[in-house]
Amino acid sequence: MTTTQRLHARLIKRDLDAESQLPDDVQRNVPGNTLRLVGANALQSSGDQMVNASTVLPWLFHAIGVPAALTGALVPIRESGSMLPQAFLTPLVIKVRQRKLVTLAGALVQAVAVAVMAVTAAIGSGLAAGLTIIVALAVFSLGRCLTSIASKDVQARTVPKGERGQINGLATTASGLVAITLGLAVRALGEGLDAQTLAAILGIGSVLWVLVALVWWSVREPVDAPSRRSQSDLLRDRGKSQSDLLRDRGEGEEEQDNWFAQTLTLLREDATFRSFVTVRSFLLVSSLSPPFIVTLAVQAGAPALTGLGGFIIASGLAALLGGRIFGRMADRSSKRLMTTGAALASLVLLVLVLLDTFLDLDGDSLATYAIFVAAYFLVTMLHTGVRVGRKTYVVDMAEGDQRTTYVAVSNSAMGVVLLLVGAISSAIAGFGVIWALLFLAGLGVLGVVTSRRLPEVEGLA
Repeated sequence: MTTTQRLHARLIKRDLDAESQLPDDVQRNVPGNTLRLVGANALQSSGDQMVNASTVLPWLFHAIGVPAALTGALVPIRESGSMLPQAFLTPLVIKVRQRKLVTLAGALVQAVAVAVMAVTAAIGSGLAAGLTIIVALAVFSLGRCLTSIASKDVQARTVPKGERGQINGLATTASGLVAITLGLAVRALGEGLDAQTLAAILGIGSVLWVLVALVWWSVREPVDAPSRRSQSDLLRDRGKSQSDLLRDRGEGEEEQDNWFAQTLTLLREDATFRSFVTVRSFLLVSSLSPPFIVTLAVQAGAPALTGLGGFIIASGLAALLGGRIFGRMADRSSKRLMTTGAALASLVLLVLVLLDTFLDLDGDSLATYAIFVAAYFLVTMLHTGVRVGRKTYVVDMAEGDQRTTYVAVSNSAMGVVLLLVGAISSAIAGFGVIWALLFLAGLGVLGVVTSRRLPEVEGLA
């Protein structure tokens, strides 16, 4: 065995039956491509920790005197900006025979955007600097959008089922190590965490994305024949009769060129895909609740800066511990993983609400601080499982261009849902953070109930 093969065998539990179904040239490259994909995803996940819209960028805004109103725009722009354009961009991505070129371009866009943020942090201040960083973050999200569309397709072309979830898990583990390091640094720096230090952190993030681009370039991706199949063709392959419906409406080819209409049609006609998007919408419990847990801790009296360092460390530990475990669980049943994770996250929120309601929690108490950090740790770790399960499910549920379309349309739909649910939970939080947590816990329960309609895609009953 070569060194690459030995390392691949140590990191990944191989599915030899699935590998044997791949073309010979793809089989030969599985070990090397797996390590490249782990590297690319790990570097990207590490870079995300350097440009975290929930932690690093808000601290930066405070350090350079950006008005507080702009801080509230960071997370929506970061998350929705990377999702909403995907259905629009998918027809362009499908025309590219080597999808790794799209991921490479997306990584370079992110590298440039973060470099602009770093320079702005070093020399700028006030409203102008804040607006510059907001625009750079929007460009960054567009780069992530391109990477998100194409990376799953590259993974599915180069790695068999049964091994894909482990790649996502290993990358999550790597990001956990980075988060722990960053959290320890924040704890050590305390009030000395100034704009220049944050600019240096962003600069490191920019370098990481350049490395991501180089790794994507090295992936040995098989090149399929050019595909001109539209979403209409994909639906027809699944036994749908969209072409007849289009002719009945007299829209024909004009409808096929309308990406928005095609997106609506896909959601309307494809029951399995619609169920996945619906369930995914309810599983936002684990992604939207952590900031409210931190807010609840601060309201109880936890120190705003050094206390936040503890939450970052907890997030890193959650990713470190959960990444490898959840990766293998996703390869066995991604559906079961994401729904169980949401159910347990809802339970953690309910327990935290009960403790906060019936106990006199004092933020200066070590026990109280431990309760909040523990709740944050559990929810964040469970979110790791939900995210790994969701990514693995959408990759395994389809083939070829249909997979690319599923990823893009589901993410575009989720961009809208994220804005709506985020706005609703924020409005509810105006009446009390506890009510927002209860709302999100209720969403998680609905996700578990509705997930019963989802089929297993890993071949498990």
